[in-house]
Amino acid sequence: MQTLAGAPGDALLKGTAIRPRSVTRRNTCSEYCLFRLVASVIMSLLLRALSVARPATRCLATNACRPLSTASGPSASRNWRTLLCATGLGIATVAALSQTVHLDAGLEDSVVDPATSISFPKTLTVPAKTKLPPVSLVGLGVRTVSFLGIKVYTVAFYADLGNPNLKIAKELNPEDKIRYIVQNTACVVRIVPTRSTGFTHLRDAFMRALQGRLAIAKKAGTITEAEEHAVASPMHKLKSIFPNSPLAKHTPLDIYLAAPVPGQPRALVFRDMGSIENDWVATEFVLHYFEGDGPSPPLKASVIENLKDFSK
Repeated sequence: MQTLAGAPGDALLKGTAIRPRSVTRRNTCSEYCLFRLVASVIMSLLLRALSVARPATRCLATNACRPLSTASGPSASRNWRTLLCATGLGIATVAALSQTVHLDAGLEDSVVDPATSISFPKTLTVPAKTKLPPVSLVGLGVRTVSFLGIKVYTVAFYADLGNPNLKIAKELNPEDKIRYIVQNTACVVRIVPTRSTGFTHLRDAFMRALQGRLAIAKKAGTITEAEEHAVASPMHKLKSIFPNSPLAKHTPLDIYLAAPVPGQPRALVFRDMGSIENDWVATEFVLHYFEGDGPSPPLKASVIENLKDFSK
């Protein structure tokens, strides 16, 4: 498989998630002290429970004690309940503290989709062998299906707006700004399902979108016969890289569009699955989110609003 020199696919295909730029291991002094305090309390409870439960344990282990009387039964039962409760409390507290200590990003570094309560970091850093510039959140929105408005996923659009090659006038139409950005700099589409779904469902939706755009391009005469033949193999590969497995609720799927490199096809990298190297497929895949209303009208509206006064 051909990859870009130092392409982010090197890391993404090995299962490394696109990381929020602001991610740090936030072991602050207060969190550490809190952890130590709670741990000491839990240890005291465990030692006390073990001390009162040890006689009953010794009897059971050696089989040397007489049967417990009805008077001692409830006491022993209470001792075991104390031990079990303390153990459960310890496990639950340690798990909770671990989640607190290892927060990926603070609330001030994220934007929450009001329709789904799913949060997205304002900045992502793409892991690769060579350092790549961060991408910034441009907009997000929910995807709904059927007349019932069932929420399927929230999708976010990121772009490298700091790319020095970008030249965007403020008065340019927002939709033209979107097309210009997608065609000239690195982008990320992050999809986070609101409920468990299947990779095959996403694959089928992606293929329908690309086939629809191909038909529009042929009708409009914006794609040559040679280009049409050239996209056949990449689209076939795109269809084959998706596993027949579920995508769990709130698990992000990151799709990275590499920045254009002269003399090389653009890479569209699906994290943990594979990459597609073809200019038309790579750019049209991202642009389909902004064709008409797109799969998520709120996403398009959000991006347009945020780019309305953007210039560079």
